[in-house]
Amino acid sequence: MAARLLENTVALVTGAATGIGESIAHLFAEHGAEVDILDVNATGAAAVAGAIQASGGKAWAHFADIRRRETLQPAVEDALARHRRIDILVNNAGIYPRRTFLEMTEEEWDDMQATNLKGVFLATKLVVPHMVERRCGKIVNISSVTFFKGMATLSHYVAAKGGVIGLTRSLAREMGPHNVHVNCVTPGAIEVEMEKKVATAEQMAAIVAQQSLTRRLQPIDVARVCLFLASEFSDGMTGQTVNVDGGLVMH
Repeated sequence: MAARLLENTVALVTGAATGIGESIAHLFAEHGAEVDILDVNATGAAAVAGAIQASGGKAWAHFADIRRRETLQPAVEDALARHRRIDILVNNAGIYPRRTFLEMTEEEWDDMQATNLKGVFLATKLVVPHMVERRCGKIVNISSVTFFKGMATLSHYVAAKGGVIGLTRSLAREMGPHNVHVNCVTPGAIEVEMEKKVATAEQMAAIVAQQSLTRRLQPIDVARVCLFLASEFSDGMTGQTVNVDGGLVMH
């Protein structure tokens, strides 16, 4: 294997029990990071940590509902107690149930904002002071290309993911003087298990047909960009948003 890009680093990845987060956790561990996996699915998080350990990597699983500071804080504190630092934070956890605006309830709107936007705020709020103290850190936020396209039946999701991009940019301005980098990845149609619960095969095929690269994108496609943004190779970047969408949207 080529040089391990995250040797001697500690990474915390939210929503890493499945899908994109799981792929990020595995890839980061392969590149030498010690990975703390946070997920509301404690069983899934433990399985991912176990798989990483079985392949020779270092990983720990934590239960955390990112909507609730009282569950998130103990997980972050445990990671800090073990490692004495967190070098990389990947805010990946999210949900994307489809609902037309006319049918959407206030409760569904609130849950979407709490999970996909407030969760990013809470995790960052807990981790970034330690990065500022050490004058070192990489934060990678996962948003969505739907913010650039607009998407019917996902107005609550698109609003939250747009907020993640806005938070990324403002936080990058504030954190730059402290040598903390904050960047964002906007995945397109990524083939994950959760997709089957919220979209039909026909809907996904229609999106792929609009891509410049007409293949299904995989979680590893996103994980590799996150690896770049978490490594020294992106030391000249902050406040940026990188599309991983097969050329669906260009800006």
